[in-house]
Amino acid sequence: MTSGARRRGCALLAGACLLAGRFAHATVELDIRGVNDELRNNVVAYLSLSRYKDRDLDDQTMERLQNRVEREVGEALKPFGYYGPHVKSAATLRQKGSWRLQIDIDPGKPVIVTEVEVKVTGPGAEDPRFKRIVDRPAIVRGEPLRHAAYELTKNDLLRVAANFGYLDARLTRNALTVDPANLSATAVLEMESGERYRFGKTTIEQNVVRDSLVRRYLRYQENEPFDLGDLQRTLFALDDSQYFSTVTLEPGEPDRTQHLVSISIKAERNRRDRYSFSGGYGTDTGPRGTVQWDRRWINSKGDRFSTQLQASARLQLLQSYYTIPVGDPATEKLAFGATADYGTPGDLLYKDFSVGIGLTRVLGRFQYVFALSPTRAYTDDGNSHRYDDLLVPSVTIGSVPRGYLGEALFGQGFVAQVRAGVDIAGGNDKFAQLHITAQHNFRISTNWHFLLRGEFGASLVSNLSELPGSMRFFAGGEGSVRGFGYDDLSPVIPKLVPCGTPTASLPCTSQGQLVPEVGPDGRAVLLKVGGRYVITGAGEIVRDLPRNLAIAVFSDVGNAFDVFGHSPNPAYPHFLEYSAGIGLRWRLPGVTLGIDVAKPISRPGTTPRIDLNFSPVL
Repeated sequence: MTSGARRRGCALLAGACLLAGRFAHATVELDIRGVNDELRNNVVAYLSLSRYKDRDLDDQTMERLQNRVEREVGEALKPFGYYGPHVKSAATLRQKGSWRLQIDIDPGKPVIVTEVEVKVTGPGAEDPRFKRIVDRPAIVRGEPLRHAAYELTKNDLLRVAANFGYLDARLTRNALTVDPANLSATAVLEMESGERYRFGKTTIEQNVVRDSLVRRYLRYQENEPFDLGDLQRTLFALDDSQYFSTVTLEPGEPDRTQHLVSISIKAERNRRDRYSFSGGYGTDTGPRGTVQWDRRWINSKGDRFSTQLQASARLQLLQSYYTIPVGDPATEKLAFGATADYGTPGDLLYKDFSVGIGLTRVLGRFQYVFALSPTRAYTDDGNSHRYDDLLVPSVTIGSVPRGYLGEALFGQGFVAQVRAGVDIAGGNDKFAQLHITAQHNFRISTNWHFLLRGEFGASLVSNLSELPGSMRFFAGGEGSVRGFGYDDLSPVIPKLVPCGTPTASLPCTSQGQLVPEVGPDGRAVLLKVGGRYVITGAGEIVRDLPRNLAIAVFSDVGNAFDVFGHSPNPAYPHFLEYSAGIGLRWRLPGVTLGIDVAKPISRPGTTPRIDLNFSPVL
């Protein structure tokens, strides 16, 4: 190696050593003792030393920072009412540039709030929102002082004033006085509310529907007391109407003389047509998909049209609706529709076609749908088939969230439907039916939930054959009694075949006679044809996991039947069937994946059933 090469090699080695020293992990380890986590976190936030934790500190810098510790700890504890702490610190050099600083804190006794005066004067003094703050302020006499409680009380007063139209409100007294020597503090807050402003005129700029329709979406009226929440609900209602792509709602400059606030609404036209596609797979349904076309508005009156097609191996549904906004257009509508429905629950096959009219209204926490549907129903139970021409009136009641504005709901906690059917031609065929479903998710703790679900259905009909197949009850499968096949729990009837066939159970006594069919095991072949009643229930404990995963354990119970207390299927002894299992959930925006493994407890010897449900939305 030449001398030049040796010099270059030494230079590279020296540079490498320098870089190694520069990137060595020089740190300051903080060991704070004597206080709880809440106080400790605030101390760390106040310490200047925290900004130097990952730097290489010399002795002088460390000494300068350590000298600040006592003062900074004192400032960190004051918001929590500790004004006389005793602080000791000791710094130890572990290696060059790296230190360990131990801080021992005795916070001492906290300052106690000895007097609290919160007062509102002026026209808003009797406003219940202010009175709640005045009567129950966050800062409480007799408790240790917390600056945050004082600030919260003050901000609550200012928030109520701004949100509910007291736009001239001001704090006339605003003082938190601390006497550290006597460990006492007094808090004084006094607000002069001024007059409450009212809504002034509302100007609307849009070119989609009539302004008169837009005004029916407003959650406020001119001259009503100003409420910022009403403006937000108006914005949500207009956005959910789907007439507009963007909506801007702005209060104008307050009129200090008349105490009015004018409102300006500007909205941009939305795309007139919306197409949506969704698909999925379920063990019960096989592949499934939905295609929907919505014409968001047809004319300036805001009428709409919608067509939806759903298809799976067990169900095909085509429905179209022409909808007219009535009353409060956010929650009320009059719809004219037509529906073609095909399904194969159990061993039934049904085909229904109906037209009808429905009125939807929301009163309080419930949505009501009143409908009248002339229906032609075809039912084939495997032995015979029949057509029914019925007039079907119905009332459906469903729970909705507080302040509901007509937005699409993923589920309703309670739904009850009462419907009846009478023969259009005046025959004797008629029925009445009640169907109730309910579910609630109880939050046990941050990551634990308990889901309770129930269903009850009852039909009043003289003969089951008079009840169309689409209106009979079945149980089993996802959303019902897991561990059993989809619509597998049902009353049964013997399958009939012409006498003389190889599987006939009896010899012929007359030509054309129908007799029960027997299977290879010598037992009668039974057809699941649905029942008059249904009862199902489920309890599910869910544990949330990271990455939008969750695991669940559950137990289900239920059956569909014709007679209370009697098994609907002579092959099995139980009136109600039971199952239990475990499941895995994966929830992401636009997709849900669920896997359940359930075993029928009431049928010993049966193998567990796996239910897979995959539902992406496009």
